[in-house]
Amino acid sequence: MSFTLAIVGRPNVGKSTLFNRLVGKRLALVDNQPGVTRDLREGQGRLGDLRFIVVDSAGLEMAEDDSLQGRMRRLTERAVDEADVALFVIDARAGVTAADEYFADILRKRAKHVILAANKSEGRAGEAGAMEAYALGLGEPLRISAEHGEGMEDIYAALKPLAEDLSVKNAVHEPSVDVELPEDAEFDEDATPDWMPTEERPLQLAVIGRPNAGKSTLINKILGEDRLLTGPEAGITRDAISVRTELMGTPMRIFDTAGMRRKGRVTEKLEKLSVADGLRAVRFAEVVVVLLDVAIPFEQQDLRIADLAETEGRAVVVAANKWDLEEDKPEKLKELRQSFERLLPQLKGAPLVTVSGRTGKGLERLHNAIMQAYAVWNRRVSTSKLNNWLEAMTEAHPPPAPGGRRIRLRYMTQVKTRPPAFVVKATHTDKIPESYHRYLVNGLRVDFEMPGTPIRIYFRDQGKVNPYRHKAEKINQSGALAKHKNRQKPKGS
Repeated sequence: MSFTLAIVGRPNVGKSTLFNRLVGKRLALVDNQPGVTRDLREGQGRLGDLRFIVVDSAGLEMAEDDSLQGRMRRLTERAVDEADVALFVIDARAGVTAADEYFADILRKRAKHVILAANKSEGRAGEAGAMEAYALGLGEPLRISAEHGEGMEDIYAALKPLAEDLSVKNAVHEPSVDVELPEDAEFDEDATPDWMPTEERPLQLAVIGRPNAGKSTLINKILGEDRLLTGPEAGITRDAISVRTELMGTPMRIFDTAGMRRKGRVTEKLEKLSVADGLRAVRFAEVVVVLLDVAIPFEQQDLRIADLAETEGRAVVVAANKWDLEEDKPEKLKELRQSFERLLPQLKGAPLVTVSGRTGKGLERLHNAIMQAYAVWNRRVSTSKLNNWLEAMTEAHPPPAPGGRRIRLRYMTQVKTRPPAFVVKATHTDKIPESYHRYLVNGLRVDFEMPGTPIRIYFRDQGKVNPYRHKAEKINQSGALAKHKNRQKPKGS
């Protein structure tokens, strides 16, 4: 990535449509009503051979108070300050408005580089508005249509000379999950792990939960600044957005997500889009923090969210927020732990911590829990240890013998990490009951210290084939070759 491009302009001029066009994916919410985008959102933009970070911003509002519009305006101004290039979008069909003139003046003072784009210029309907845009004093307006992809080559031509002189940090890559391991792998457990977060590869964290659980407030406390919108209005965050930071020295990229409601309550089109956006954020993350409101914990939606994260194979941390408001803390903590074990048995042993997004208390506990879950998610176990363990487990509790045909578990190896996944070579795999599968999973959790993380075990039919047959074949081949050479030797030699 060579630079950062912030798309700015008043509401409903087509900024999010242009953002989606540049990133090549439908990442930003788009609707024909103004004010859909409320937070800053980043994506990896692409135009020809140019690669850059593109930021979709909230519509610039002529508000300077502490209202929602005023806070949205301050976020957009911050995006302009941090970006290398501001792409100022106006609606060519509506013409230049007083708000456009007002914000053009702000951009002249704050932006490093400004490119003016007159959107919705397809056909003749936008000709007059595009001509009016010259009066903004920001150079020649580029006539584009974000919806139809027209004018992208003009944006490329304007960015190309700037890209050569601009340099910013790389955009974050998608997380590496389901990492395959070589079969029969042995690991040096004393070696420094190769999965530890770095500046180039930060730990990717999603914070998810019901609306108004305090997700954005918690992230702002971690960041030490009001980067995300917060307020008493439930559902302020609509898009799943990400920000770079450090927590207790650990480089992270944190995804804040729109609050997820039960499906029956998701009635508005925008909220349906937001829920889908939050689910996407889980797939981008490595560790998922399920944030509960301590006053009403473990409602059905909380359980579904946690189960979603487990199903997607992500490490999970459960955090009870607003802990500063709880009066009987010991009794409440005991109640939370009991409910967690009873309602989420598939996440048995996952970290459960208490935090306060408002005061910042418990952030160190949260960090330790995240790193604990991340380490377990990356756990590797050598093949020799697994097979010794498997032998002990089958001796202690042999598999059943359906119809008198005994199931034999012959061989086991770890095939993936992030999350840990194992293959067991066995006979009659279609007869192995789910209860025995759970027996092995729970044994792995206890014996190899893998609490809480998703664990995958796949049974493959081995039949009567020896898993070490390739070694036996080499021995037999070498023996046969030696006999052949002895036959070829002349007598008396």
